[in-house]
Amino acid sequence: MSRTGRLFQLMDVLRAHRRPVTAGTLAGRLGVSERTIYRDIQTLVSLGAPVEGSAGIGYVLRTGFFLPPLMFDADELEALVLGARWVRQQGDPALSAAADRLLSKIATATPRDLRDHMAETSLFAPVWPDAPPVVEAFIQPAREAIRRQCKLRITYRDERDAATERVVWPFALAFFEGKRIMAAWCELRAAIRHFRIDRIVHVEPGTERYPAPRHQLMRRWRQEYDIPEYG
Repeated sequence: MSRTGRLFQLMDVLRAHRRPVTAGTLAGRLGVSERTIYRDIQTLVSLGAPVEGSAGIGYVLRTGFFLPPLMFDADELEALVLGARWVRQQGDPALSAAADRLLSKIATATPRDLRDHMAETSLFAPVWPDAPPVVEAFIQPAREAIRRQCKLRITYRDERDAATERVVWPFALAFFEGKRIMAAWCELRAAIRHFRIDRIVHVEPGTERYPAPRHQLMRRWRQEYDIPEYG
């Protein structure tokens, strides 16, 4: 691998971690010596990359920095295409359109045009004919409430078809084949609850931010339901 390619790969490894990564770990991932990692880190810093840390502690890419990836191997490319095709089928219209834009940006942001290679990828994410219909109208309000950390007022029908009015604090949205589940703190039950999007019959987006930070709700949710952390 050329030194330029190794520097890009080093940036990709750093970008994938939110906490400092030791030079030993980086060296193992790239198949080089720790001394090479130290030199490459200094090169990245001199080029303006916001890499923070030191020897013995580890290195991390400062939050907010974005560098488009310039190289993909065959597995990475297929993972991107398959994921985007799944989102096009499973998301609301805004997410589906975003998946198309994402693939276009990735295809044209690399040294070689990848549009033909991406179009020819033989991995698909079909929608099964017996899957229940997706209520798209309520997915986007849920996503926006999660992003803004705002309360939602919903009318919800449970498995017995009993309707209740609830104020919830949405913090996560899970996508399954034909089902969408919103995880939220429910003021009515004073506990974390899971709401199927297809059982929401009315939603009123609000501007009032909920008092607990989303990351705290996520941490409690993972602890209570033994849910692994991703990313």
